[in-house]
Formats: sequence, C-alpha cells, structure tokens
Amino acid sequence: MDFALPEHLPGLLAEMDAFIETEIKPLERENMQYFDRRREFARTDLDNGGVPAREWEDLLDEMRRRADAAGWLRYGLPEEFGGRGGSNLDMAVIREHLAHKGLGLHNDLQDESSIVGNFPQVIMMSRFGTDAQKREWVEAMLTGERSMAFGLTEPNHGSDATWMETTAVRDGDDWVINGAKRWNTGVHRATHDLVFARTSGQDGSAVGITAFLVPTDTPGFTVPYYWWTFNMPSDHGEVELKDVRVPADAVLGEVDHGLEVGQTFLHENRIRQAASSLGAAQYCIDRAAQYAGDRIVFGKPLSVNQAVQWPLAELQTEAQMVRLLVYYAAWHLDRDHHMEVSDKVSMANYRANRLVCEAADRAMQIHGGVGYSRHEPFEHIYRHHRRYRITEGAEEIQIRRVAQRMLKFGRK
Repeated sequence: MDFALPEHLPGLLAEMDAFIETEIKPLERENMQYFDRRREFARTDLDNGGVPAREWEDLLDEMRRRADAAGWLRYGLPEEFGGRGGSNLDMAVIREHLAHKGLGLHNDLQDESSIVGNFPQVIMMSRFGTDAQKREWVEAMLTGERSMAFGLTEPNHGSDATWMETTAVRDGDDWVINGAKRWNTGVHRATHDLVFARTSGQDGSAVGITAFLVPTDTPGFTVPYYWWTFNMPSDHGEVELKDVRVPADAVLGEVDHGLEVGQTFLHENRIRQAASSLGAAQYCIDRAAQYAGDRIVFGKPLSVNQAVQWPLAELQTEAQMVRLLVYYAAWHLDRDHHMEVSDKVSMANYRANRLVCEAADRAMQIHGGVGYSRHEPFEHIYRHHRRYRITEGAEEIQIRRVAQRMLKFGRK
C-alpha cells in the first residue's frame, strides 16, 4: 500500500504558499485589526444584529477575487466551471495545509473563506440543477452575483430533519411555503435561501421533502433576528415564511426527494471540514510543542515535564490517526457514491472536530495565561471549531451513522 501523496500535490502546495506570500499576506498586513486581538470586534457589526461587518466581508471578497484571478479559487470544481477538477483527496490535503498555517486571510474558517474555495452549493447545482438553473446559477455563485443560504434546520427540529414542520403546497403552477427555519448561515447577504419543506408523506419519512430556491426578497420571507453565538460575528439568521409563493422552476432536484440534495451538501462539506479541523489541530499542537521547548520554568524547559509531554504525545498520535482516516475517506469519496462512504466521512468528521477542540484547549493550558488571552489564536480556534461538533450533523448523529452501517440497522 502506497501512503505517498499524489505526485502533483507537493509542488502545488509550494505554488500556493508562494501566492499567499506575494498576494495575500501584504493585504492581510494592511488589515491586521481583523486578525489580531481585535478580530471579533473588528469583524462584527455590533449594531446590526451581530452580522459580519461589510468592510470585513469586502476584504474577503478581494481575497477571493485575487485567488480566482490566479486560478486557485475554483481548484476543486470541474473544468466546465473554470476549475481544475481537484479531487476530494486533493481538497482534503489542501484544506489541511491551509489551516495548518494558522489564522490568516488565506483561509479564514470562521467565514468558510479560503483561497481554494469550498463550493458545496455549486456541486449541488451541478448534480441536481436543470440546464437552465445551471446557466443562471453556477457562474453567478462563483462571482458573488448570486448566493444561497441553507434552510434545513427548524426551531423545533434539528437533527430530526425528516420531522420538519415547514410545508409547501401546490397552487396552480406555483408552490406556497409556510414555516420557519433556524441557523440560515449567510442569509444576511444571500440572494436566495435553499428552503426544505414537506410536500408529501408522513413525519419521519425521508421521501416527501422538496428543496426550493427562494429569493430572499419574496413577500412573506422575513428574518426577524440573528443568533449571537459563542464565536462572532454570527450570520445565522432566524427565518419565517408566511405564504411565500415560488414558481415550479424554483425546485432544485426532484419533487419529494430534496433530502438527496441536502445529503450532497453535507458530505462534500464534512470531509473538507474534517481536513480543516485536522490542520488547525496540528497548528495548535506544533505551537504548544514549540512553546514548551522555549519556556523556562524553575530553571528548566517546560517540555521536560511529563505532564506536558504526555498530553502532546497523545494529541500528536491522534492527529496522525485522523490524518490517515481523512485521506482514506476522501480517497473513497472520489471512487464511490457518497452514501456508500458516509460512515467513513462521519468517522473522519467527528474525530477531527473533537481533536481540534482538545488541541486548542491543551495549547491554551501549556501557554498559561497568555494562551487564554486573545493575543494568541487558541481561544478563537476553539470557539470556532466547537460549533462543528453540532453543525452539519451533530457528532452523536455521525456516531449513530457509523453504528448503523456497522450493526446493519435502519436498512431493509
């Protein structure tokens, strides 16, 4: 068995690093208020629901513009969309590499923003959109002309998505949607919200749910407030839909089979999220190890103490195991239908998300008081990544998925 990375990747990562140093780091240094101790405050529009400040998002847009012009932003997309056809394994290695470099404009995980873009919505449109929808949406999403929030979770239903209360009924050639959604990330700037609603069937059935592309300026579509969260800024809106009318061509995918669209979004996101969590965890481990070697306490380096050595050795071992698991899952995702490898993706995701929280916490502890401060990035990394143990599939749901496949329940 060959554990070497595909031969094109080391050179690719070197080129990427050179681009970051010449194009992105100078822009970052001109805007350090978004990356130093002031970061949460500078990024957040405190007087407008706690959403991201427009100046901060404009900076992210400029980063993406430069990355797109240099041929990096669309790397993971098919050539037909201006990409380079990067595989899931490519993307896993790249996302880990970028997160391992630490906080910076090149890869700001808080906003899912990177020089190598993660475009699950484009993948969804590619797989499920009609030809007309692809023409209207794909390039527009890549340039920012259009954007799509994701309306699956509800006030009374999170992981139990098949029990959703939002409904859509036919009225002539249109659909009329009523209900409410929670945690609609990015809806503050989105032109559309991908709203999932029950169109037939019974509570608990995966069949009978449809995905609708709903313009956010449609009458009856309102955002009463945004949720303030552990990490700020927060662009997670509460959405209410009252007699929201959309045409038949607003359906993405097949009527009654919208959860297939949602599953594609989750699997594409989960493996890349796992790789990012792994990279951030390795950054914390490396920084803690370096500090332990440099810090002199009671006349000796902090690193001579087993109370420091052993937790770091455990974390390093866990990181290596998770790395192999992430690469293995990504490799399979390139070869098999995403539902056939969903248990492997779940394994990689929940273990990587746990790992980064543990690594950030240990880095704080080893750095002592300064590690707890906002002058180091560990508190920011912890607060950001802690949400991934809940979002895009709570770890309990992902563990259940592994058990389901292993114990062969939940299937005919």
